[in-house]
Amino acid sequence: MAEYKIQGLSCANCAREMEEEINRLEHGEDAKILFNSSKLVINDQIDRKRVEKILASDGARLVVDSCDEHGKVDGHAHDHDHSHANGDNLKILIGLSVIFFASAIYIDYQWHDFVAIIFYLTAAALSGYKTFVKGIKNLFRLKFNIDTLMTIALAGAFGIGEWREGTIVAILFGINEYLEGLGMEKARRSMEALLKVAPKEAILFENGKERVVSIEELQEGDIVLVKPGGKIPSDGLIFEGISSVNEAAITGESMPVEKFAGESVFGGSINNEGVLKVKITKAYKDSSLSKILHLVEEAQETKTPTEQFINRFARYYTPLVMIIAVIVMVVPPLFFNEDWGSWFYQGLAVLIVGCPCALIISSPIAIISGITRNARHGILVKGGVFLEKLGKIDAIAFDKTGTLTKGKPAVEQVKVYDEASFLKIAGSIEKNSSHPIADAIMRKVSEQETSFAEPEHIQTIAGQGVLATIEGREYRVGNEKTLVNLQVPQEVQADIDAFKQQGLTLVIVSDETHVLGMFGLTDELREESKETIHQLNSMGIKTIMLTGDHSKTAEKVAGTVGLTDYYGDLLPDEKVNKIKELTASGKTAMIGDGINDAPALAIADLGIAMGKGTDSAIETADIVLMQDHLGKLPSAISIAKKVNRVIKLNISLALALKLIALLLTIPGMLTLWIAILSDMGATILVTLISLTVMIDREK
Repeated sequence: MAEYKIQGLSCANCAREMEEEINRLEHGEDAKILFNSSKLVINDQIDRKRVEKILASDGARLVVDSCDEHGKVDGHAHDHDHSHANGDNLKILIGLSVIFFASAIYIDYQWHDFVAIIFYLTAAALSGYKTFVKGIKNLFRLKFNIDTLMTIALAGAFGIGEWREGTIVAILFGINEYLEGLGMEKARRSMEALLKVAPKEAILFENGKERVVSIEELQEGDIVLVKPGGKIPSDGLIFEGISSVNEAAITGESMPVEKFAGESVFGGSINNEGVLKVKITKAYKDSSLSKILHLVEEAQETKTPTEQFINRFARYYTPLVMIIAVIVMVVPPLFFNEDWGSWFYQGLAVLIVGCPCALIISSPIAIISGITRNARHGILVKGGVFLEKLGKIDAIAFDKTGTLTKGKPAVEQVKVYDEASFLKIAGSIEKNSSHPIADAIMRKVSEQETSFAEPEHIQTIAGQGVLATIEGREYRVGNEKTLVNLQVPQEVQADIDAFKQQGLTLVIVSDETHVLGMFGLTDELREESKETIHQLNSMGIKTIMLTGDHSKTAEKVAGTVGLTDYYGDLLPDEKVNKIKELTASGKTAMIGDGINDAPALAIADLGIAMGKGTDSAIETADIVLMQDHLGKLPSAISIAKKVNRVIKLNISLALALKLIALLLTIPGMLTLWIAILSDMGATILVTLISLTVMIDREK
């Protein structure tokens, strides 16, 4: 399949009609016109000249100047912006049209009718000549779209001597076309600005020498040099150097993050001050940034159920209005002896109301705006359909580990029975271990100035903990099973039971005869969890936790963060069954980060993955929180809800204005300029309302 940029694509309905025509060509059944990103995807074997002819029938063309046959320049996608110049030309023509129209009115009153008519026709032609040309071609092909309807209406108006009104309609239609294209282009440029964060080149460091290469040439294991202000070309590990890195393009986090040797970095991040050497861990095409940009581009073009309904509706709407126009022209004169001229004029006005453009554009701009705004916040929505679902969520099911918690144990409580030995023995044994629990204990022990001894012998006992010999004595660090040979005092047993009741993980330190002390560990909560859950609950969204951890642990976390409900001791298949129960009672999203969460993410109405989770969870999910942070989730839901409200409002406004215009035919009050204003007003209103989604009031 080949992909091309299209110039002159401003009408969503026209794009749909052209796509249908291309689909009827040989090898054209898979062709797609991506209206939101202004692109064409076609089979390499299709007759491109016939495709270009179909596009030309609506004033559009492929952008392939100085390019190869795939619309690329030197291997890179051709992205020169011709649309701005195109819009400026239309603006100049409309300006000249207005001048000729004003002159025609003056001449009409002060001089000669015939000269005024020439000026009226010139004014109409300047702002609408493309419409007329396309409309006449469509008439011969029996294709009835807005250009055909406008051409018939204007020809009819001029035919019955309505020169002034016909010219006003042509000018207003030209203004409408310009503003519609401007609104769509603003949304496209906002998205394109987001997609331009990808670096184009990298400085490859090999054999002590530097050379500039394209990022596509980078391979896993390459060392690249990133200077201050430069972009990190692909995901990697810092091989050498210290610097702060701006990861806003990936995570939406505007604050720089300090990075040291051995730490991971995202491609597309900006190096702020120090010189870094980065070892590439993923080729660019497999990097986080590449995946994000690819998914964002795809997301623009996914059709929501609402959009699909509008497109189906538009297919029947225009022919229906044409039938109404014929009835308006014929029925009153034939059956009620009304004047043929006035009702013919009314019928022409009805034809203009038949344009479905405002209806079709009521959704795409809002969808693009919503996806773009969320992406700026580090929330990757993989399609308009998922954005629409996000705005309709009734409940959110959270995994615990790595989602509500950091997935990293931390010491919450400590009980000391032998102050002289407890911390020293715990540190001496755990300092050589890389186990996460050992790390947590060492972080706690390091808060005190403690000297450590070197164990003479150390042994791991499966299911219990560690046995070590220090300074000739035997010590144990582990769970309750390490105490089987000891007589545990009643007060110590009470403390053990209390820790267990609180859902803490026990690490007990003991010698051959008595317990020295114990640590109570828990999976540390994310700082934002409590506030996020509070915001979601205040939005009327149920919050449920599904975890494989012990029910006591689940109860503690749920109570701390304020969850609506929780379920513990769940195996992966039990999580799936619980999600099925939740989806049966309302729209449910699932948030997780592990391999065991992937099935539940897939079965939920909406799957949301943490950005630093496993690849399987991210691939399965419909939405990814790239910041690996729950804090922006309520904002994402608010944006999605706003997009849904805007689309509903747009559809209502577009239909209401057209209905009012049609009802004006009953008393015979519909005029051509009222008809075009109803269409123009609807288009401008839905465009402006859709662009409000882009307004970001957050600092």
